[in-house]
Amino acid sequence: MNTLVTGANGFLGSWLVRALTARGQEVACLLRPGSDVSSLSGQRYEPVAGDVTDASSLARAVEGRDVVFHLAGLRRAANREDFFQVNAEGTRLLCEALVTAPGSRKPRLVLASSLGASGPSTLERPRVEEDPLQPAEWYGESKAEAERIAFSYADRLPVTVVRPPRIVGPGDRENLLIFKLVARGLRLELGGGPRPLTLVDVEDVVDLLLLLAERDEALGQTFFVGHPQPLTLEDLQALAAEALGVKPRTVHLPPAVLTALATVADGVTRVTGQRLPLNRKFARQLLVPAWTCSSAKAERLLGFRATRNPADSIRRSAHWYREQGWL
Repeated sequence: MNTLVTGANGFLGSWLVRALTARGQEVACLLRPGSDVSSLSGQRYEPVAGDVTDASSLARAVEGRDVVFHLAGLRRAANREDFFQVNAEGTRLLCEALVTAPGSRKPRLVLASSLGASGPSTLERPRVEEDPLQPAEWYGESKAEAERIAFSYADRLPVTVVRPPRIVGPGDRENLLIFKLVARGLRLELGGGPRPLTLVDVEDVVDLLLLLAERDEALGQTFFVGHPQPLTLEDLQALAAEALGVKPRTVHLPPAVLTALATVADGVTRVTGQRLPLNRKFARQLLVPAWTCSSAKAERLLGFRATRNPADSIRRSAHWYREQGWL
C-alpha cells in the first residue's frame, strides 16, 4: 500500500508513520518547507514538499497513492479565518487533487476530524455519530466544515472520517501545559466541575486509522474513538503528579479568570505570532460541562475497541516529558 500522510510530523502523524513503516508500507509525508521533522527521526519515508493550502503541491503529492491520511490542520489561531483557510479549505483542495488524480481508481481519503466538530456533550449522555454537529468554537467549526466538504466528494472518492477526543501519549503538546503546571507544584481546580472527558491513547487512534484504510464497511462513515471510562481534568493532574512524584498544591480557578487569562494569551499571539500553551480554544474546551463520546459504532461495524487505558498513557507521557526535558 502506497500512502501519503499530511501532518506527518505532528503528534498523531508521527505515530501513524511509525506504524505504517513498521508494516513495511511505502509512506510519503507532506511537509511544509522548513518543517521540524525531528519526530520522524529514524523512520523510512519519502519527504514531499507541499502545503494543504497549495493546490499545485497537492496534485503532485497524491499521484499514485492508494490511501491519503489527512491529519494536517491548524489547532491554534487568533482568528476564525485562519482555522477555515487551513482546516476546511485545505480539505477541499486535497479532495480536488484526489478526484483529478490520474487513473480510474481514486485514492481512499481517511480524514482525521475531532470531537470538537461534534461539540461538547452533556453530563448525562456522551456524543454519538448520529448527533447533529454543534461545534462550540472556531476550531470545531472548521473541522465540522472539513467533514462536510469531504463527504460532499463521497460520490467520487472513498471517504472515511474519524473523530478522536483528547489524545494522550508521549509527544503530545496539547496537554503539555497541564503537566508543566503539575511539575511546578500546581493543581488547578476549576469552578463548577468536575467535567468528564473522554480520552484516547494515540496508539489506539493509529490502530483505528489503519483499519479505516482497509475496511469497506468504513466507507462513507464517521467514527468516534475513545476509552469508555471518562476522566476529569482533576484526574489527569492527579495521575501526572503521581507519575512525577510531586504533591502539588490546589489552586481554585474561577471560570472567568481562566477565560481572561486565555484572552490575554490570544492577544499576545496576535501581536507576536508566538503560539502560547494557553488560548481561548483550550479554555473553552475546559469549561464546558463534558466532552464525552461513545465508540459503540466502531465496535459494532468494525469490531474495534480502544483498549489502552488513558491513565497508563498519562503516566507514560509524564515520564517521557521528563526524559525529553520538556518539564
